[in-house]
Amino acid sequence: MIKAKASAQDVITALNLEPHVEGGYFRRTYQSDHRDSLETAGGPRYLMTSIYYLLTEQSPVGQFHFNRSDILHYFHLGDAIEYNLIHADGSLQTLVMGSDVLAGQHLQLHVPGGIWKASRLLDGSNGFGLISEAVSPGFDFADMEMGDREKLTAQFPQHRALIEKLTRGDG
Repeated sequence: MIKAKASAQDVITALNLEPHVEGGYFRRTYQSDHRDSLETAGGPRYLMTSIYYLLTEQSPVGQFHFNRSDILHYFHLGDAIEYNLIHADGSLQTLVMGSDVLAGQHLQLHVPGGIWKASRLLDGSNGFGLISEAVSPGFDFADMEMGDREKLTAQFPQHRALIEKLTRGDG
């Protein structure tokens, strides 16, 4: 049997994904509601949550954002995704998640809480890139801040061009 190549819309439909506020598409797939919650400075949180996250040619950028929790990313399929991480000291780290490990692409990526993160779909033949994220303590929108272009460029002027490319103009 010959199987047709999946499109981004096929993946969105098959995984029941919805638009994400930072760009791309997502669906929460797990929350550790069978365990006691963790007490954090922001209130009680699940021990862990997990999502599917998809970037497409139509929505190729995950805008700069900040999470308090640690996040493990797992590459699944499609085109490679570039991650740009701005650390508190202003240093920039750029890594690529993808299936070509011999070219230095990563199947897993750990992003500690407290780092500004943006992602961007790289050119490829699939038109999408699919990952999963495991977040601990579990994700809560109260622990996330979307990058404001003006504030980020004031804090990290050395990365102005990248910040302008990977944030929305309205904040």
